[in-house]
Amino acid sequence: MGKKKVTQPAGESASKGSAAASKKIKKILHGKVYINASYNNTIVSVTDEKGNIIAWATAGSLGFSGPKKATPFAASKIMAVITEKLHAAGATDLDIIVKGVGSGRDSSVRSLINQGFNINSIKDVTPVPHNGPRPKKLRRV
Repeated sequence: MGKKKVTQPAGESASKGSAAASKKIKKILHGKVYINASYNNTIVSVTDEKGNIIAWATAGSLGFSGPKKATPFAASKIMAVITEKLHAAGATDLDIIVKGVGSGRDSSVRSLINQGFNINSIKDVTPVPHNGPRPKKLRRV
């Protein structure tokens, strides 16, 4: 049985394939890479100087699930996808902004440095409490 082979004119198949392949990627020279590394996931997004998103990727979008999303291996795979998109956009100079305390933050920065980009700055914007909330009143027995 099997599938029957249906031939299409060259014009139709070329127009369908070129529509998917011609997804527009904005060309940039300088970009900012935001890495959000939590205990459960690693989220990476790349913006231009004005803050418009160029590319993004998460561990869940690559097929990692459960506790595997927060591993350094997943973070390095995310950065591999992001670097492909950055090379397509033509970015050369990058600023890295890291937020969070997850295990993927170090490996994602290392893998981005090893890809040959000019890293202008690495900034840590992890929120730190100054004094915390007011403590409970003393318990009287």
